[in-house]
Amino acid sequence: MNKPIRTLSIFCLLLFLALLGNVTYLQYIQASELNNASEHPENRRVIEAAFSRERGAILVGRTPIAESVPSDDKYEFQRRYTNPRLYAHLTGWFSFFNQAGLERTQNDVLSGDDDRLFVSRLVDLVNNSGAKGGSVKLTIDREAQVAAYKGLLDNPQLGKDVQGAVVALEPGSGKVLAMVSSPTFDPNELASHDLSAVEKAAKKLNERKDRPLENRAIRRDLPPGSVFKLVTAAAALETGDYDADSMVTGGPTYKLPGTSTSIGNGGRNCGATKVSLTQALAQSCNTTFLALANELGQDKLLKQAEAFGFNDTSLEDLPGQLQSTFPSKEMSDDYLAKSGIGQQDVRATPLQMAMVVAGIVNNGTVMKPYVVDEVRSPDLDVLDKADPKELSEAVSSDTARELRKMMVNVVDRGTAGVARIPGVEVGAKTGTAEGCQDCNDYAWFVSYADVDGKQVAVAVMLEKVNLSNDQIAGGALAGPIAKSVMEAVID
Repeated sequence: MNKPIRTLSIFCLLLFLALLGNVTYLQYIQASELNNASEHPENRRVIEAAFSRERGAILVGRTPIAESVPSDDKYEFQRRYTNPRLYAHLTGWFSFFNQAGLERTQNDVLSGDDDRLFVSRLVDLVNNSGAKGGSVKLTIDREAQVAAYKGLLDNPQLGKDVQGAVVALEPGSGKVLAMVSSPTFDPNELASHDLSAVEKAAKKLNERKDRPLENRAIRRDLPPGSVFKLVTAAAALETGDYDADSMVTGGPTYKLPGTSTSIGNGGRNCGATKVSLTQALAQSCNTTFLALANELGQDKLLKQAEAFGFNDTSLEDLPGQLQSTFPSKEMSDDYLAKSGIGQQDVRATPLQMAMVVAGIVNNGTVMKPYVVDEVRSPDLDVLDKADPKELSEAVSSDTARELRKMMVNVVDRGTAGVARIPGVEVGAKTGTAEGCQDCNDYAWFVSYADVDGKQVAVAVMLEKVNLSNDQIAGGALAGPIAKSVMEAVID
């Protein structure tokens, strides 16, 4: 072979090897990335294939709240949401452009791409039938979800423009029994095959000032106000220097250290100078918990808050959970005092405050919250079932027992009488928090019910109601909602 032919042969061989290398790189190494429609929105083939697939259902009990039904257009299947506004912030939506909520986090299962569905995919391939997605069954208690929805969104007292959220947990497992956010929306509008209409609907929803797409149960962190006094009380009890009968600072006002500012109790009975810790919680005495915060110090409060889940996230089934925060940066004494009553730089989501109560009810152990209970094949065989997991040991069982008694006293003799249910152990804590000078106050209510082996922990947050601040109170506004949710679970 002469030199020119040999040179040309080597060159062709190198070109062939380069071609093989490029094909291998594209089809094996980059395949997953290139198939990811969210990373490569221009990849219309992948997007259209995913949009045309028969996705699995999202179930509450045996009832589908999201399912794919046959359509008479090129996309073959239409995603449909039943009771859309009731479950909107749980299901999210599956559209040609993006996904949200469970449709996003459970996409591999619902689309059929999850490794646990390999056998189903193989059977579909052998039978030359279209791939089907698996289904997910939720932990949601339908009656509790309806009670939360009606209490929040169908409540003349709160007005049609109310903003807020309700969360209910099963303390012993971490199951989310109810999660509702207001305002809500209809995910069917975002799942339509009329892509022009979808773009208009998305634009309209995104431009609304009240942010209806935001799941306030996990995405809205606000000053928790007096419901945070449960955390402060827990920190005090955990030191061993205090018990439920300890006489602590009371009186009508407390002067913030290093300032000329005094904070009062709103006329509630907090003693002349001293009051028992039990009565201080029942009457929500600001003077007590302002003083306690300074007596305990920032380190103890921070440790206790983080033991309940602050400064971290724990819910994996839904995207976008915000951290509830307790400051780790050193605070001045006046800021520290106000943190003891859930103000200043303390922020909490409704889910976080429900976790605090659930931990108290569960003998001091906080369970990791979850929404997906089971993963099922297209034939409804159970492929995976959630295993409850401990998140933290927030307080000792003795402290939890003391806190429960104190919360029951808040219902029996304090500010949360509205939550009383005859024949049921009910404990609660009310709260009203300030945001800014021109904002509505925030109304909070946290509670639990325990009867005949059934337990539930509830948190209600009202961010905006059509009332003046002197009419906003956690017990009066949020308490009845919490009560209806508790009754739905224990009945």
